[in-house]
Amino acid sequence: MATRRPRAAPVATAVPPPAPIEPMLAKLVDALPPADGVLFEPKWDGFRAIVFRPAAGEIAIQSRDLRPLDRYFPELDDALVERLPVGVVVDGEIVVVGAHGLDFDALQQRLHPAASRVAKLAVQTPASFVAFDLLAERGTSLVDRPQHERRAALEALLADARPPLYLTPATSDGDVAARWLREFGVPASTASS
Repeated sequence: MATRRPRAAPVATAVPPPAPIEPMLAKLVDALPPADGVLFEPKWDGFRAIVFRPAAGEIAIQSRDLRPLDRYFPELDDALVERLPVGVVVDGEIVVVGAHGLDFDALQQRLHPAASRVAKLAVQTPASFVAFDLLAERGTSLVDRPQHERRAALEALLADARPPLYLTPATSDGDVAARWLREFGVPASTASS
Protein backbone atom coordinates (compact mmCIF):
# COMPACT_ATOMS: atom_id res chain seq x y z
CA MET A 1 0.00 0.00 0.00
CA ALA A 2 1.47 3.34 -1.03
CA THR A 3 1.47 6.17 1.45
CA ARG A 4 0.75 9.64 0.17
CA ARG A 5 2.97 12.40 1.40
CA PRO A 6 1.28 15.57 2.56
CA ARG A 7 1.51 18.34 0.03
CA ALA A 8 4.10 20.99 0.82
CA ALA A 9 2.93 24.51 1.54
CA PRO A 10 3.23 26.93 -1.35
CA VAL A 11 6.70 28.31 -1.89
CA ALA A 12 7.17 32.03 -1.43
CA THR A 13 7.84 34.15 -4.48
CA ALA A 14 10.59 36.73 -4.06
CA VAL A 15 9.56 40.01 -5.65
CA PRO A 16 11.08 43.49 -5.77
CA PRO A 17 9.87 45.74 -2.95
CA PRO A 18 6.92 47.93 -3.94
CA ALA A 19 9.02 51.02 -3.17
CA PRO A 20 12.45 50.71 -1.57
CA ILE A 21 12.75 52.25 1.89
CA GLU A 22 15.96 53.77 3.21
CA PRO A 23 16.37 52.52 6.76
CA MET A 24 16.89 54.84 9.71
CA LEU A 25 20.35 54.06 11.04
CA ALA A 26 21.34 53.83 14.70
CA LYS A 27 23.84 56.35 15.97
CA LEU A 28 26.90 55.30 17.93
CA VAL A 29 27.25 57.02 21.27
CA ASP A 30 30.03 56.96 23.88
CA ALA A 31 27.63 56.61 26.81
CA LEU A 32 24.04 55.59 27.26
CA PRO A 33 21.66 58.55 27.41
CA PRO A 34 19.38 59.03 30.42
CA ALA A 35 16.58 56.46 30.31
CA ASP A 36 13.83 59.08 30.45
CA GLY A 37 11.79 58.69 27.25
CA VAL A 38 14.30 56.35 25.58
CA LEU A 39 13.76 52.79 24.43
CA PHE A 40 16.91 50.66 24.39
CA GLU A 41 17.48 47.64 22.14
CA PRO A 42 20.54 45.41 21.75
CA LYS A 43 22.65 45.89 18.62
CA TRP A 44 22.59 42.75 16.48
CA ASP A 45 25.67 41.64 14.54
CA GLY A 46 24.00 40.90 11.23
CA PHE A 47 22.71 42.39 7.98
CA ARG A 48 20.13 45.15 8.22
CA ALA A 49 17.06 44.14 6.26
CA ILE A 50 13.60 45.45 5.53
CA VAL A 51 10.99 42.79 4.81
CA PHE A 52 8.03 43.64 2.57
CA ARG A 53 4.96 41.39 2.42
CA PRO A 54 3.11 42.95 -0.55
CA ALA A 55 0.67 40.19 -1.54
CA ALA A 56 -0.29 36.58 -0.91
CA GLY A 57 2.74 34.33 -1.33
CA GLU A 58 5.07 37.27 -2.05
CA ILE A 59 8.06 38.50 -0.07
CA ALA A 60 10.83 41.02 -0.65
CA ILE A 61 13.90 41.37 1.56
CA GLN A 62 15.85 44.58 1.00
CA SER A 63 19.33 45.41 2.31
CA ARG A 64 20.23 48.73 3.93
CA ASP A 65 21.71 49.83 0.61
CA LEU A 66 18.40 49.05 -1.18
CA ARG A 67 19.54 45.79 -2.80
CA PRO A 68 17.55 42.53 -2.76
CA LEU A 69 18.71 39.88 -0.27
CA ASP A 70 16.12 37.17 -1.03
CA ARG A 71 18.32 34.95 -3.17
CA TYR A 72 20.88 34.58 -0.38
CA PHE A 73 18.37 33.57 2.32
CA PRO A 74 15.77 31.31 0.67
CA GLU A 75 14.96 29.66 4.00
CA LEU A 76 13.63 33.00 5.26
CA ASP A 77 11.28 33.56 2.31
CA ASP A 78 8.84 30.73 3.10
CA ALA A 79 9.03 31.30 6.87
CA LEU A 80 8.33 35.02 6.56
CA VAL A 81 5.44 34.47 4.12
CA GLU A 82 3.97 31.97 6.59
CA ARG A 83 4.44 34.14 9.69
CA LEU A 84 3.79 37.70 8.46
CA PRO A 85 0.44 38.99 7.18
CA VAL A 86 0.04 40.68 3.81
CA GLY A 87 0.57 44.44 3.90
CA VAL A 88 3.31 44.63 6.52
CA VAL A 89 6.78 46.11 6.21
CA VAL A 90 9.15 45.09 9.01
CA ASP A 91 12.61 46.48 9.74
CA GLY A 92 15.17 44.23 11.37
CA GLU A 93 18.37 42.26 11.10
CA ILE A 94 19.29 38.97 9.45
CA VAL A 95 21.58 36.95 11.72
CA VAL A 96 23.24 33.55 11.82
CA VAL A 97 23.72 31.87 15.18
CA GLY A 98 26.75 29.62 15.57
CA ALA A 99 28.07 27.49 18.42
CA HIS A 100 29.34 30.57 20.28
CA GLY A 101 26.57 33.07 19.55
CA LEU A 102 26.06 35.34 16.56
CA ASP A 103 28.41 34.40 13.74
CA PHE A 104 28.96 37.33 11.37
CA ASP A 105 31.62 35.42 9.38
CA ALA A 106 29.13 32.63 8.62
CA LEU A 107 26.56 35.28 7.70
CA GLN A 108 28.96 36.93 5.24
CA GLN A 109 29.63 33.56 3.59
CA ARG A 110 25.93 33.40 2.75
CA LEU A 111 26.45 36.12 0.11
CA HIS A 112 27.61 33.69 -2.56
CA PRO A 113 26.99 33.96 -6.32
CA ALA A 114 26.34 30.24 -6.91
CA ALA A 115 22.75 29.13 -6.31
CA SER A 116 23.91 25.62 -5.36
CA ARG A 117 26.21 27.04 -2.66
CA VAL A 118 23.42 29.33 -1.39
CA ALA A 119 21.09 26.31 -1.09
CA LYS A 120 23.75 24.29 0.75
CA LEU A 121 24.53 27.12 3.19
CA ALA A 122 20.81 27.70 3.84
CA VAL A 123 20.76 24.21 5.35
CA GLN A 124 24.19 24.29 7.03
CA THR A 125 23.99 27.80 8.52
CA PRO A 126 20.33 28.86 8.47
CA ALA A 127 19.55 32.51 9.04
CA SER A 128 17.02 34.15 11.35
CA PHE A 129 15.29 37.51 11.16
CA VAL A 130 15.17 39.69 14.28
CA ALA A 131 12.46 42.36 13.93
CA PHE A 132 12.77 45.72 15.66
CA ASP A 133 10.37 48.10 13.90
CA LEU A 134 7.04 47.95 12.08
CA LEU A 135 6.97 50.38 9.16
CA ALA A 136 3.60 49.42 7.64
CA GLU A 137 0.59 47.40 8.67
CA ARG A 138 -2.35 46.35 6.45
CA GLY A 139 -0.74 48.37 3.65
CA THR A 140 -0.75 51.60 5.68
CA SER A 141 2.52 53.36 6.49
CA LEU A 142 3.34 53.74 10.17
CA VAL A 143 6.56 55.68 9.55
CA ASP A 144 5.13 58.97 10.82
CA ARG A 145 3.76 57.36 13.99
CA PRO A 146 5.73 57.67 17.25
CA GLN A 147 8.18 54.86 17.83
CA HIS A 148 6.37 53.63 20.97
CA GLU A 149 3.17 53.12 18.90
CA ARG A 150 5.07 51.21 16.21
CA ARG A 151 6.73 49.07 18.90
CA ALA A 152 3.36 48.23 20.48
CA ALA A 153 1.98 47.25 17.06
CA LEU A 154 5.08 45.13 16.35
CA GLU A 155 4.75 43.36 19.71
CA ALA A 156 1.10 42.58 18.94
CA LEU A 157 1.99 41.37 15.44
CA LEU A 158 4.78 39.09 16.68
CA ALA A 159 3.18 37.91 19.92
CA ASP A 160 3.27 34.33 18.64
CA ALA A 161 6.46 34.59 16.58
CA ARG A 162 8.55 31.47 16.29
CA PRO A 163 11.91 30.73 14.70
CA PRO A 164 13.35 31.88 12.43
CA LEU A 165 11.39 35.09 13.18
CA TYR A 166 12.15 36.88 16.44
CA LEU A 167 11.17 40.12 18.15
CA THR A 168 14.16 42.01 19.55
CA PRO A 169 14.00 42.69 23.26
CA ALA A 170 13.53 46.31 24.29
CA THR A 171 13.60 48.15 27.60
CA SER A 172 13.25 51.63 29.00
CA ASP A 173 15.36 50.56 32.00
CA GLY A 174 18.84 52.09 31.77
CA ASP A 175 20.32 49.40 34.05
CA VAL A 176 19.11 46.63 31.73
CA ALA A 177 20.54 48.51 28.72
CA ALA A 178 23.88 48.89 30.52
CA ARG A 179 23.90 45.14 31.22
CA TRP A 180 23.24 44.42 27.53
CA LEU A 181 26.12 46.69 26.65
CA ARG A 182 28.45 44.76 28.98
CA GLU A 183 27.19 41.29 27.98
CA PHE A 184 26.99 41.75 24.24
CA GLY A 185 30.06 43.96 23.95
CA VAL A 186 28.43 46.21 21.36
CA PRO A 187 26.61 49.51 21.81
CA ALA A 188 22.89 49.47 22.37
CA SER A 189 20.92 51.48 19.85
CA THR A 190 18.38 53.99 21.07
CA ALA A 191 15.16 55.43 19.77
CA SER A 192 13.07 58.24 21.16
CA SER A 193 9.62 57.15 22.21
